[in-house]
Parts: sequence; C-alpha cells; structure tokens
Amino acid sequence: MILKILWPGKTRDKNLRELQEHYLRKISRMERCELVETKEARGLKEESSRRIKKIEAEALERHIKDDYIICLVHDGEEMSSEEFARFLEKLASSVGRVVTFVVGGFLGLEEKILQRADSRISLSKLTFSHELARIMLLEQIYRSLTIIKGMKYAK
Repeated sequence: MILKILWPGKTRDKNLRELQEHYLRKISRMERCELVETKEARGLKEESSRRIKKIEAEALERHIKDDYIICLVHDGEEMSSEEFARFLEKLASSVGRVVTFVVGGFLGLEEKILQRADSRISLSKLTFSHELARIMLLEQIYRSLTIIKGMKYAK
C-alpha cells in the first residue's frame, strides 16, 4: 500500500512538527508514505472563506491523481483504532492505488474536494486544531499499521 497525506501549509508549532516527523519515520518503516504540504492561503481575512478554501483546494487537487481519497471531516465516519486498521487493511488488499488522506486547513475542505472523496472519516466528535488533527491522523495510521502487522503497541 502506498500512503499519501495532503494538507495545506506547514505545521508551524515546533513541538507538533517534531511529533509529525516522528510518526512519519515510524510509518515509513512499514509502508511507503509521502507527506505533501500544499499552498496555504495566507493573508486573507476570514470574510474571504470561500476564496481561502478555493485556493487551498486548487493546490490540493494538483496532488490528487487516481487516488483513493479519504477526507477528514467533522461529520465523517468515526472508527475505533481496530476498525480503522481493518479499513486500511481492506483498502490495501482491494484498492490497488495510492490511498490519500486529505486534511483541510483551519476552514476545512472545499466542497469540490469533498465530492471527490471515496471515504469521509472523523477522528472524533471533539474539535481539534488542524495542526493537532494532523498528528492524531499520523498516530492512528501508525497504530493501524502495527495492528495489521501484529506488532505490539502501547495502549
């Protein structure tokens, strides 16, 4: 399975960036994984939320080919870690193409990206910053891969 993770902008918080790199290294030891940080719409006022989402969506779309697209959204399907592992394992054996996770910026994802999604998942009903959601996604991907491969992982 080839994994790709897309999101607009770089993770600015140094501590979160270190965690991000930590999990990316761990994931890459088990599966091929690429992180793509696309253009982030900056310097626009919140009144321009449509414009911000459009700019970020255009940048994200440049990196989406014939991928299996999983968008992270607040109203997506919630899964336990074991369910998420089974979900990824099923994709690995049946999809035959790159599995791409798309995380939105602080305003979320534009509708045209959501319409392209093959799946929509939610990390929790709770609200998290988009930077923290990135770390949580990476940790859950790593946890799922350890479950799939039968490795021990601290609970």
